[in-house]
Amino acid sequence: MSKPQKAIRSSGWKTDLMIGFPDGVLLLLFTTQILYTKSLTVQAFYTLHLIILGVATLLMMIAVFRANRGEDEEGVMTPEEEQKLRNLDIPQPTIAHIAGEMEKDQAQWEATLKAEEVPLQEFGLRHALRSTLFTGGFFFLGGLIAFVPFLMQEDFSAAGRTSMIISLLALLVFGWMKSRITGQHLLGMTMRYLLTGGVVVLASYLIGSAI
Repeated sequence: MSKPQKAIRSSGWKTDLMIGFPDGVLLLLFTTQILYTKSLTVQAFYTLHLIILGVATLLMMIAVFRANRGEDEEGVMTPEEEQKLRNLDIPQPTIAHIAGEMEKDQAQWEATLKAEEVPLQEFGLRHALRSTLFTGGFFFLGGLIAFVPFLMQEDFSAAGRTSMIISLLALLVFGWMKSRITGQHLLGMTMRYLLTGGVVVLASYLIGSAI
């Protein structure tokens, strides 16, 4: 008989929110701020970001499921997954970046759960699937916050400003919620996410100006 598999498990929707939501906001804030000034058609901009959001959500869900399952290669892109991305004509540097982000997500997931002192428990498929769906949903919701302003108007300059403001406000509110959930210092937590959003906006501006 095989030994029962142990894993660090999500403590519920609050943990799933903390893992998924901010990464979704930051990713789409980054890509939209870079690309809205480029010579893309409106439809191409929409299609590209829907693909980005869909693929990133899927990868996040895979990482979360593995974290709940406790696999030996948690957070590591498998050869099969890499081949699927290659079949989509995605450049190797981009695939390597995605793999690196998966590892970062895995590390962040484990750090959050350990900080909350979530004990090791036997793997449960139902719990793992629920956590996977919730985290993916929160990630997708965060991405939509940054992306929806572009869907509401085709003046991308105005939409870019609206998206930036709404995203930073969402990160500010998230920082407040996380401080309440984890008991951490309110000002420090809110400023952390506000500054993170500011760094993403600055990085997207610098990269967008260079390409």
